[in-house]
Amino acid sequence: MKKIAVNKQFKEDWNRVLNHIANLFYEDSKIVVTADDADLSFYFDYTINADYSIHTESRLEVDGQIFTSHYSIQYETEGTEREQAIRIKRALSHVMLDVLEQYTGMTQQWGILTGVRPTKLYHNYRKQGLNDEEIFEVLKTDFRISDSKISLMREIVKRQLQTIPDLDDIGKEISIYIGVPFCPTKCAYCTFPAYAIQSNRKAGRVESFIDGLHIEIREMGKWLKENNMNITSVYWGGGTPTSIEADEMDALYKTMFESFPNPENIREITVEAGRPDTITPEKIEVLKKWGIDRISVNPQSYTDETLKAIGRHHTVQETIDKFWLSRNSGMNNINMDLIIGLPNEGIEEFQHSLDESEKMQPESLTVHTLSFKRASEMTHNKEKYKVADRETVTKMMEMASEWTAKNGYVPYYLYRQKNILGNLENVGYSKPGEESIYNILIMEEVQTILGIGCGASTKFVNPETGKITQFHNPKDPAAYIMTFEDAIEKKIEMLNDLYLSDSKTAVQE
Repeated sequence: MKKIAVNKQFKEDWNRVLNHIANLFYEDSKIVVTADDADLSFYFDYTINADYSIHTESRLEVDGQIFTSHYSIQYETEGTEREQAIRIKRALSHVMLDVLEQYTGMTQQWGILTGVRPTKLYHNYRKQGLNDEEIFEVLKTDFRISDSKISLMREIVKRQLQTIPDLDDIGKEISIYIGVPFCPTKCAYCTFPAYAIQSNRKAGRVESFIDGLHIEIREMGKWLKENNMNITSVYWGGGTPTSIEADEMDALYKTMFESFPNPENIREITVEAGRPDTITPEKIEVLKKWGIDRISVNPQSYTDETLKAIGRHHTVQETIDKFWLSRNSGMNNINMDLIIGLPNEGIEEFQHSLDESEKMQPESLTVHTLSFKRASEMTHNKEKYKVADRETVTKMMEMASEWTAKNGYVPYYLYRQKNILGNLENVGYSKPGEESIYNILIMEEVQTILGIGCGASTKFVNPETGKITQFHNPKDPAAYIMTFEDAIEKKIEMLNDLYLSDSKTAVQE
């Protein structure tokens, strides 16, 4: 751990922001009040002036060298207390980032931006009435984002508005995420609800979970019907929802179509069939029966040794075979995922993955950068997993960008994660017209995503104010089985509060 001392005790959330900036340069850092054993010691100062300007400065002295930075910004109004705090944190981030870039020689393409959803920031400025040139200047000056990343954001926002022309008004509708928490095995990098299906089936938890899921779909569908809510998109995730048997899938889809209002008007239904070892001809026939042709068949890598190392327990050939089985059986919108920076993979291995992808030409390709998620097996045992350095993963992302452009793909959504290799990003590419509506909506947070099933999170988005309230279903199947009825009751109460004008009397019986 890299200890980074500061000369004064800032507010806790200010220190947290500085810690985020430090983590862009060091895998694991901790902000401490000036300490003798600190690896780096910073001097910070800031002033708020009568003309509403803010001035910050930072100095780092290390190995006989001194690195300094000064930053000033002028505001038109005094701002609320909350706005003032945001301004100060942003200004402190500027000088800390600048000094660390000087010291380390690294340049952070995303500047001081550490949030998960960069394009949401772009949309916010767009909704305020700023044009592209004005947004470009704000992102470059206030956030230090590079020209190339701003251009990427602009391209994605343009594509999103083409895909969903009513994006700014879609808060009047709702989308649904349905979580099935089972997989053949759990991948080393994964923190999603993913429980080994065979052991859970022997314990009776698979059948009990499915029984509860039927009930939750019916009850939530009942509320949606009674209140004339239109559904924009439905996403079956997990886990891997194709881990269950074909007849179990068939029964669940039947319940979905019977329960949800106006299913013929749902713009998109996706089933995450990410593990190729769960795909069978029988399950594809079930998907076709219900008119579902958007699925994911995720290779992650086209190197068998990598798949084994990360616990995938399927082969490269199985990925290829199941892709063509799906394609030849009528699946017309297939997504595939690749992960940059998997253990023991470098430029050669990633180029091989791109070459194999070129043979299949899926409708969309999502390029993830490996992230060390706190609860993953890979994070707990980092010494077992040798991953690529910053320079290599940056080159891989450039390769992905060049490959997708060459093969006719366009970027349409983007998100970032904490502890992501190289401080990079995850980008969803698609053939024009094949963009995932759900992926755009979940990233831009413009409408409520109602979570149903195990590990499903609900984000209630106020259609007037944009305020977000969250509710989480239990991740563990045993806990879900015990509490799903309570979750139904709570979510209906929250839906009433959000959408019904007289929420106090609108109590769902």
